[in-house]
Amino acid sequence: MEETPYTCRQTLKTPAPISCLAEGLSDHFFAGSDDGSVRVYNQETLKVVKAIRGLGEVSSVVCMSHTAGGLGDMWVASNRHALRFAMDTEKMILAMADATLTLELGANDDDVLNELSLNQKNTQLAFCLDSGIVGVVDLSTKEVTRMKTSHDNVCIFRGSGACLAQVAMQICGTVKFIPDRSSELVSGGYDSRLLHHDFHQRTVLSRFDLGSLTFGVFSYHSFLIFPMSGTSAQSSGVSMSPPFILSSGMSPSGILAAGTADGRVWIGTGGEKMSGVSSGTSVKKKRRKWEGLRPDEALTADVGHGPIVALAFIGPHTLLTSTLMGQVTLHEIGGLTADGKLDISPKWTKGTTDVNKVNAIIATGGLIIIGGLSKSGGGMIEVWEKGSKSGDA
Repeated sequence: MEETPYTCRQTLKTPAPISCLAEGLSDHFFAGSDDGSVRVYNQETLKVVKAIRGLGEVSSVVCMSHTAGGLGDMWVASNRHALRFAMDTEKMILAMADATLTLELGANDDDVLNELSLNQKNTQLAFCLDSGIVGVVDLSTKEVTRMKTSHDNVCIFRGSGACLAQVAMQICGTVKFIPDRSSELVSGGYDSRLLHHDFHQRTVLSRFDLGSLTFGVFSYHSFLIFPMSGTSAQSSGVSMSPPFILSSGMSPSGILAAGTADGRVWIGTGGEKMSGVSSGTSVKKKRRKWEGLRPDEALTADVGHGPIVALAFIGPHTLLTSTLMGQVTLHEIGGLTADGKLDISPKWTKGTTDVNKVNAIIATGGLIIIGGLSKSGGGMIEVWEKGSKSGDA
């Protein structure tokens, strides 16, 4: 494994835990927090240049570009609502009243948004909910379309002995548009399933169940989770780390990556644009169908000791992953090996120093930015760059 080329340039502290990060425009990035705030940082100075306060808990942020440049518009997922803010205003601190559009997407206060995603043309906004529902908003008409198929219930047993309680969840945690597919997206949920949707037809085109890879005769719809220190996975006979899908990423070429709660990454290459040669120039050919969930063009790898809570592509075949406890690894996705199997190899790994629990990771402008919780329970961001010296702010 190679020596890690990155060092921590600076740490940024916030009062509340960092829940999400997003790449912005004009060398800026966005950080959402549990206390209902969003901060806009300049990547060069690492100073806050604008902020939003007074929202509910923020779970996701995405940025929309403007032809005029500037910071553009920002979509924020807060509880059951998606709010749009115009960031190129003179106001330094915005509030909920400054939202130019508010969409109520959850069915009730318990049906919160988990992730937002924009298509390449910034014309469609995808969302996913705690109820397992996946949907798309047409930003020109504001029409909301919900998929006919949602993610299934998962029963979880928490506690031990007389304190054992059953909890049913349908959480859909992640949704991504498929590049160059005008009506297709992929969602991942706590039912361990990846669903490939046509959102114009509201139908499922394909699906893959990661639970079937691990548990064999055990039902992946039922897991025991014991927070008590004296209970072991061996004594329960059931995995303490079910393959809930916690994170996902889509490369520009159509490779899908999904991170699971049991420390694995699933990579699907069946939807990658095919390379070809035309008049001596290498080109990318679009497949007739996106087949990114094909099991014969996929691989699963154990990449961390703990849940893979965040991941991000930084190149067509280069993937960053982070565990909950801050083990960050750079992977290279290779082609077929001699035995006909796909390959993924770690290039380097490095642990966070001040982020005690990770919630998000992005790579932008040559930086790796990691957000989450400090040991004291506040918010913490680490900014890594190549060949720099560490420091605090």
